[in-house]
Amino acid sequence: MAKKTKKKKRSRKGLKRWKQLKFGGKVWRVAWVGFLCVWGFTILQVLFCAVFYPPLTPLMIHRFFEQVKDENREVNFERDYVRLDEISANLVNAVVVSEDGLYMYHHGFDIKQMKMAYIEGKKGRRERGGSTISQQCAKNCFLPHHHSMLRKAAEAYYTIMIEAVWGKKRIMECYLNIIEFGDGIYGCEAASQHYFGHSASHLTKREAALLAVCLPTPLKSNPGRPSGYLSRQASVVQGRMAMYGRINLDAKREDLNPMYVAMMEEENIWDFAVWMLTDGESLHPKHAKGSKAATTAKPRRKSEPKAAAPVDEPEEVMDEPFYEEPEIVPAENDAPEEP
Repeated sequence: MAKKTKKKKRSRKGLKRWKQLKFGGKVWRVAWVGFLCVWGFTILQVLFCAVFYPPLTPLMIHRFFEQVKDENREVNFERDYVRLDEISANLVNAVVVSEDGLYMYHHGFDIKQMKMAYIEGKKGRRERGGSTISQQCAKNCFLPHHHSMLRKAAEAYYTIMIEAVWGKKRIMECYLNIIEFGDGIYGCEAASQHYFGHSASHLTKREAALLAVCLPTPLKSNPGRPSGYLSRQASVVQGRMAMYGRINLDAKREDLNPMYVAMMEEENIWDFAVWMLTDGESLHPKHAKGSKAATTAKPRRKSEPKAAAPVDEPEEVMDEPFYEEPEIVPAENDAPEEP
């Protein structure tokens, strides 16, 4: 009885303090408690997915409702989680050389690629992929797919978290199991079974390259029946795979090429944020308000519209890196692969 009376007294004191607070104080406390709850939830998310695969991702839910609303699309959901040791090393190699050549060197962000993507976006060119595999994994695992600065900030936060908690091996394992390979097809095992009729552990170099090059446009590409463009891109990826060799996800930082390690450590995400807010706009005088280039630029003549390119054959070729890509250190005692 004594304990119950003490609890009642404490609750009454708490209510009295709450009533005595001014409106601003109440708003501040609610905001602070809300921030702590959201922060704690994100930590639980990252810790949970460090051990278990996410039951569903925001993209899976979004695609499901898109399929339900569209009468011309079938409701399809294919997914089969597998461990990293049950995934062919060919796919790991293909995804790294195609999506993120410096995956083993950075801490989640390739700042030079991010700057290039920002500059080209400001110039009004087509979107350039500047996201690393770590950023793509964070986005696909935890966040909805819409373009906004808030989502980009959340993506950066989750990327820092998974790089610190998961490590490169777990990030790659989760990425290959949740990434979209087609309409309602998630993960490399479901994609391998759907397009090639066998497990992801038996993917050949050609099949792995075809899956890797369809990642930027999974709804428009078909690795099982590749177009001429997709085949050419797969051949480029195969050439890079031969140059890089086997990707060793267990490699320690001191075993990597020190030149590229130093290059990745020159700048971090905070340097990019400062650059974007200060120097980013100065690089584009044509877009700056009141600039001479903006006021004296002559209007362009209207040209005839170009014929639409095929669905999965964009007019421009695959983006080449603007700096030399490193040679990945192969794992020790690796037997030579069969062609």
